[in-house]
Amino acid sequence: MKIKRFFTESNKGQTSSVSYEKRISEIKNPDGSTVFKMEDILIPSTWSQVAADVIAQKYFRKAGIPKITKRIAEEGVPEWLQASEPDTEKLAKLSEQERFISEKDAKQVFKRLAGCWTYWGWKAKYFDSEEDALIFYEEMIHMLENQMAAPNSPQWFNTGLHWAYGITGPSQGHFYVDNKTGKLTKSEDAYTHPQPHACFIQSVNDDLVNEGGIMDLWVREARLFKYGSGTGSNFSDIRGEGEKLSGGGKSSGLMSFLRIGDRSAGAIKSGGTTRRAAKMVCLDLDHPDILEFINWKVVEEQKVASLVAGSKALNTHLNAVIKACDDEHPENDRFNKKLNMKLQKAIIDARKAFIPNNYIDRVIHLAKLGFKSIEFPVYDVDWNSEAYATVAGQNSNNSIRINNDFM
Repeated sequence: MKIKRFFTESNKGQTSSVSYEKRISEIKNPDGSTVFKMEDILIPSTWSQVAADVIAQKYFRKAGIPKITKRIAEEGVPEWLQASEPDTEKLAKLSEQERFISEKDAKQVFKRLAGCWTYWGWKAKYFDSEEDALIFYEEMIHMLENQMAAPNSPQWFNTGLHWAYGITGPSQGHFYVDNKTGKLTKSEDAYTHPQPHACFIQSVNDDLVNEGGIMDLWVREARLFKYGSGTGSNFSDIRGEGEKLSGGGKSSGLMSFLRIGDRSAGAIKSGGTTRRAAKMVCLDLDHPDILEFINWKVVEEQKVASLVAGSKALNTHLNAVIKACDDEHPENDRFNKKLNMKLQKAIIDARKAFIPNNYIDRVIHLAKLGFKSIEFPVYDVDWNSEAYATVAGQNSNNSIRINNDFM
C-alpha cells in the first residue's frame, strides 16, 4: 500500500507538534473516598480531564513495564520499527522496586499501539516501502493524540505490550492465522499475538460439560473478559425448566445457568482493570422460560429495594431495642418487656416494621452481655454497591429475539 500524509509533515520525523503536560488523575466515590489516583501523568494539553482520567485509570498498563528496554535486531525490519525487550544488564543495576514500572505517559501508549500496528503491517508486507510504513506510524500517532481516532478497549489493553516492552505470558487458548503459512495456529503466549478484538458472538449447545456446551461457554467467556473483550450468545437451544433429561430427570431450566454465567462475568474485571465485563444474553420469544427471563432484572431490582429498605429498618429498630435495654430499671427488670415500657415500645415498633422476632431476641441477649449498640450493614442503591453485587442479572444486557414468523 501507498500511504499519503494528511496530518503530519515529512520533516518532522518521529516527533510531534502536540504539547504534553503533567496532570493528576483522581477519581473519588460520592462519599469522598479515593477510588484511583495517579500523579505526574503526561497527557496532551488539549485533552479534557475526563479523557485523562479514562486513559490513566483504564488503559495505562499498571505493572510490568521495564524501565529500560533495547531493540531486538530483526532481519528485514527497519531499526526504528524493531520490537523491544527488557535490557536485563541495565535493569540489574537498578533496585528491584525500580526495574518495572507503570505506563504514565500517554505518548508511550500511542507509540505502543501505532508501532505494533505498523510492525504487523510490515511483517505482512502491507507497505510498498519503509517510507509508507513511517507515514502510517506517524499519522496514527497524530490521530490518537489529537483524539481524531481511537481503537477499542482490548487494543488499549493488549496491543503492543510484547512489541514495545517484551511482555509475555502463558498461552490462554487463543489462535491466529500465520502470515507465512496461512494456517490457523495456536498462540504460544498471551501477548505476541494478543486478543485485540472487541466483540464476539458465541454459540452454546444444550449440553452441560462437553465442548460447546454450557460450562464450556463460561470458560470461553472468561478468556474474552480477561483481555477486555465482550461476548454475546443466544441461549434458546437450552431446554426450559422441567423439561425431560436423557437420564430421566428434569432440567433445572435456563435461568439457573444464566445466573452462573452472570456471577462469572461479575467476578472478572474486563482487561484486568475496573471496567465491567461486557456480556449480552439473547433469547427467542418462544422459549419456555421467556416470561421468567423478561422479569429477571425486575425481580432482582425488587430484591435490591428490599435489601436497602430492610437493612435501614433493621439498623434503626434493633439499635432502638438495645438502647431501650439500657434503662434506669433494676438490672433484672431492664430486659423485661412487661416492666420496661421503653423496651416494650421499641419491640412493638420493630414488629410493626416486620423485624424478625429472632433478631429482636438476639439483640436483647447482646444487651444482657453489655452491648450498647449493634453494627448492622446498611446498603444503598448505587449500582456498584454490595446490594447489587448480592443479586443476579446485573452483568448482562438482555435481549429478546422475535422470529420471522411473528413479524
